This record gives sequence, C-alpha cells and structure tokens, in this order.
Amino acid sequence: MTAETTAPPAAAGPAARRDVPWLAAGATFLAMLDATVANLAVPDLRADFPGSSLSGLTWMITLYAVLFAALLAPAGRLADLLGRRTLYQWGVGLFTLASLGCALAPNVPVLLATRGVQGAAAAAMIPASLALLLRDTPAGRRAGAIGLWSAAGAFAAAIGPSLGGVLVDQFSWRSLFIINVPFGLAMLLGGLRLPRAEGGHGRLPDLIGTVLLGGGVGGVALGVTQTRDWAWTDTRTLALLIGGAAMVALALWRSARHPVPALEISLWRSRRFAFANAASFLYGTALYSWLLLGVLYLTAQWDYSILKAGLASTPGALTATAAAIVMGRLTGRIGVRPAVTGGALIMVASGTWAFASLPSEPHFLTFWLPVGLLVGTGMGMLSTGTASAAALSVDPQRFAGATGLNTTARQLGGALGIAVLAALLPAHAVHGDFTAIYLFCTLAAGGAALAGLPLTVRPAKS
Repeated sequence: MTAETTAPPAAAGPAARRDVPWLAAGATFLAMLDATVANLAVPDLRADFPGSSLSGLTWMITLYAVLFAALLAPAGRLADLLGRRTLYQWGVGLFTLASLGCALAPNVPVLLATRGVQGAAAAAMIPASLALLLRDTPAGRRAGAIGLWSAAGAFAAAIGPSLGGVLVDQFSWRSLFIINVPFGLAMLLGGLRLPRAEGGHGRLPDLIGTVLLGGGVGGVALGVTQTRDWAWTDTRTLALLIGGAAMVALALWRSARHPVPALEISLWRSRRFAFANAASFLYGTALYSWLLLGVLYLTAQWDYSILKAGLASTPGALTATAAAIVMGRLTGRIGVRPAVTGGALIMVASGTWAFASLPSEPHFLTFWLPVGLLVGTGMGMLSTGTASAAALSVDPQRFAGATGLNTTARQLGGALGIAVLAALLPAHAVHGDFTAIYLFCTLAAGGAALAGLPLTVRPAKS
C-alpha cells in the first residue's frame, strides 16, 4: 500500500475537492473525445492525402485505441506509484503536446506517430483522474461519482462525430486536434491546485510485458484490417494474427508471474470483475465500430456532408449522457446488472432495427433519429455500468489499477471493432456491406448483455 493510498481524506482542502470532479471529468472527456472525434477526419484526410487507402487511414483511430489500451493498466499502477496528481499532470501535458503535433502533421506517418503518443497520454489520464475523484468520495457516494465521471466519457464518445463534423466543415481536420490545446492548458493550470501526495516506493510496471501487449494487439488489429487486401489465408495475414496472439499470450504469462505486471490479472480472480471486463470489451467492440460506421454510411450512402453527418449524431450523444447520469444515481440502489445488461439489450434492439430496415435513401426522422436516440441510451447505460462494476468490485486501494484494466478491455474491443469494420467494408461499399457491420455490432452488444447477467455489484453502505 502506497503512502498516497493511506493519506487521509482531509489532506485535500475544500477548494481542491470542488475542483477535482471537474478536472477528473475533463480528463476522461478529452481522452474519450479523441477516440471518436477523429472519425470525421477520415473523409477529409482522403482528400488531403489521396494516396492513402481507407484501411490505412482507419489506423489513425486504431493506433490511438491500441496504445490507449496497452498502457492503461500500467498507468493505473503508475498512479499508485508516482502519485495521482503527478501522473495526471504528465498525462494532460503530453496529451496537449501530442494534440498540437497531430494538428501540425505534414503527412500520414507523422500523424499516426503523434496519434500514438496521444493514445499513450490518454492512458495516463484515465486512471489518474478516477483515482483522484474517488480518493475523497465516501463509499456510499462512489457509484454516483463514477456515474458522473462515466457520463463525461459517454458524452464525449457520442458527441465526437457531431463536434467533428462542425469543426471539419468549418475549418479542416486539423482543427479536431487544435481544440484540445486550450482545454489541456486549462486543466494543467487547474491541476496545480490539486493536493500533492507522495507516491509509493515500489517498482515500475513490467516494460517487456507492456511492449508485448501493445505489439500483440497491434499485430492482430493489423492482420484483421489487411484481410481485405491480403485475404485470411495469406501468409502475411496469418503471421500477423498468430504472432500477435502469441505476443498477447506472452504478456499474460509474464503478468501472472511478474511482481509488478503490465496487466494486473490477479483482479480477474474476482468473478464480478472478470465479467465486468468481458462486458466492457464487447461494449467497446460495438461502440467504436458503430460510431465510425454511422459517419461512413451517412456520407457515402446518403450523400450527407461531413457537417450534416456530424449533426445527425447529436441526439444520441444527449441520450447517452442522460442515461449515464441517471444510471450512476440508480446503481447504488439496484446494482449494476440493469445498467450493463439493460443497456446492451437496448443496443441489440437498435442494431436489429438497423440491420433489418437500413434504408438506402435518407430517412432521418423515421429511421436515423429514433435509432440514434435508442442506441445512445444503451451506450450511456453500458458506459456507467461497466465502469461501476469494475471499480466497485475491488478495494479502494486498487481503484486506479481496476479502472485501468477495465478501460483497457473496452479499448481493446474498440481496436478490434475498427479492424473488423475496415476488413468488412470495401473502398466502394454498397448497402449490403453496411448492414453486415450493423449485424456485427448487434452480436457484440448481445455478448455484452450476456456478460452482464452475473453482475450484482452494489457500493458499500459505509
């Protein structure tokens, strides 16, 4: 147990306590916003860099998700080792700097490199922000605090396409990253007021295991993405898939034996935590592919402008936020199962509707709007439910590690979802190609519903 973990709550003054929820929400908002706001950059990037393929450009999204996922769990351990405030400040600072680098990128390789740095910084921001938030929150109010924190992330993920559409239409894809800079600077200044707490004196997380995890996930994602160009049976595809899976297996093997593992898989001994991670993985798979698919469908099939496509996604963002806040307040009384399984089933209903009656001609009021409102509600419920289930399944001293590992699961699912989308969706997609991906999203959401059935976590009474 670190010195920071044992620090008394009173160490944080009243002003700092009032600041913490906003700073924590700001961190998760920026991290999750950049996971989806870049979706709207893909059409504009193809115009700026005509030599790049669609599958290549989707790596701007996949690479962020892979680095985000691979480093989340180690970042959770670093939050305990270095101190929540220290990791928060470093994460926000690096994220802001990387955002500026993305905005100034002269070509696709530089953009991909800076996006990778962005993903790594986002990985530091997530566990540090939630650990800061929960450190001074009484046990009976933790579910509500997690709900508000999750609502910020759910709103960011859902509003990303809308905001991205406005920015790209009025300015360019570079504005998607410039907008992070003033917010990041404001959060850095606010973070200076956070109480400084001493970190622990343990060892750094396993570097080799972290590299194996990131390389393995990246290899599998690249293999799935390239199946459209190479085919599943191509030697290169098989090498990437088998090699990536082997690297992930080695990372898990090292994590089971290393004193400071890349993945704190000992948490999976908790049945509730394991099911929360499974639900989070499948939720991420459905979420990221659904959001990117919507943008591509509206622009390619309905001939919407980027601005119009972004605005068409706004109603779902509003219901996602409302559902996350409401479920955050209710989980303290009813547990997390209704949020996870109920939200997933709502996504299943939305996906079934889209798969069965996806119109080839624009039908916004009779199809897109109601489906968007419905799926947004499910996404908001799932976001709060999976985060609450993970955090409330462990002791307060392990909040950072548990949050990191759970969000890792969601990001890994997101990377897989984007890779599957890139593999299933050809460069000149027709109507049937889009319905096939909606079916994939529906099946993933159905798996999340099943994973949520064993969850009955409630916060402690004291």
